[in-house]
Amino acid sequence: MIPRYTRPAMGRIWSDENKFRRWLDVEIATAEVEAKAGLIPKAAASAIRRKAAFNVERILEIEKQVKHDVIAFTTNVAETIGREGRYLHYGLTSNDVVDTAQALQLSEASALLLAGLEQLARALKRRALEFKYTPIVGRTHGIHAEPLTFGWKLAIWYEESRRNAERLRLAADQMRVGKVSGAVGTYAHLSPALEKKICARLGLRPAPISSQVIQRDRHAFYVCTLAVIASSLEKIALEVRGLQRTEVREVEEYFSAEQKGSSAMPHKRNPVTAEQICGLARVVRSNAQAALENVALWHERDISHSSVERVILPDSTILVDYLLDKTAKLVETLFVYPERMQENVDLLRGLIFSGQLLLDLVEKGAVREEAYRWVQRNAMQVWKTREDFRGLVERDPDILRFLSPKEIGRAFSMERQLRYVDVVFRRLFGRV
Repeated sequence: MIPRYTRPAMGRIWSDENKFRRWLDVEIATAEVEAKAGLIPKAAASAIRRKAAFNVERILEIEKQVKHDVIAFTTNVAETIGREGRYLHYGLTSNDVVDTAQALQLSEASALLLAGLEQLARALKRRALEFKYTPIVGRTHGIHAEPLTFGWKLAIWYEESRRNAERLRLAADQMRVGKVSGAVGTYAHLSPALEKKICARLGLRPAPISSQVIQRDRHAFYVCTLAVIASSLEKIALEVRGLQRTEVREVEEYFSAEQKGSSAMPHKRNPVTAEQICGLARVVRSNAQAALENVALWHERDISHSSVERVILPDSTILVDYLLDKTAKLVETLFVYPERMQENVDLLRGLIFSGQLLLDLVEKGAVREEAYRWVQRNAMQVWKTREDFRGLVERDPDILRFLSPKEIGRAFSMERQLRYVDVVFRRLFGRV
């Protein structure tokens, strides 16, 4: 991923330096377990632990000759150990190292992503409580529907972020496995018992069964989970963009005093952060498709997945890390305009209460089809003439046969529409 979208901590996880460090962790853990089992001399394991080192530039130089990154790595590390280096990589195949080390990198990456989800959840909760009672018109199909509160919108996003955290914990746990089972997974050279001990030293579980590789359904599930998270972040950003449109202007992403929105039009305040979130989410989703195609490999292994994963695993985790931070800051600093929200609630002059009026008529004994026709004809009049809906209803003889003016007024009560806000917020957040 390009530096523009790479935050330092996540970038370090996917650096060559850290990748080779995790490879070395696997090699050292293997040597120490093998020495305890009597497979290699204890002096060799001690030398590997004390002396083993690598140089990224040297590895890349060797790789140009041998055309194999793991061989280049083991060659360089063996150079630093000396005679005992011949016991490095004893009984292993390349993917015993690569897949197991990759699980370590993904575990590191997942910890950062879970922290990012927590940061976002905190921001959403704080702002949901801030605007818990702030009315905003609901929109279905882009058209005014019934009222809710702006805090309710934020609470929906909060709950989704919690589900995303649960999904990521599950996906990350499924990735927290190693394998030291050899060229086709049959433990021809090392035993399942040794594999279990090696993985335990690394904080991993052994995959219950493997071929030459850990099966790629795990990776597909992980990247698809990142795609779901990215889609949720896009959902938030897209709503901000919709509510920031000039004609709506109920919210607005933060715009600093020095910021400029357009090279041609000095008045512009564009939702550039929200648009960036929406755009980059597409990249993560496209990576999910590649991860799904990696599941099917020839026989016990080919390397068609390997080149893909060199791109999609770093890029997806780096992007989701970046997007979580951007979205949290978008929420934290969002300008909110309750007065404009109220103006838009009132824009259709009471039409948003038509559903409640219909139900009240039915409750009083009106036939639903007839009541619907009475309410709709008054509503259509408002669309045409911009008259006040309640005023028209209060002059409609059919409606007045069932509802008194006081009962009509109750149908137009905002408090009645929003009476369960506290109940739902307690269900989500407990008592705060």
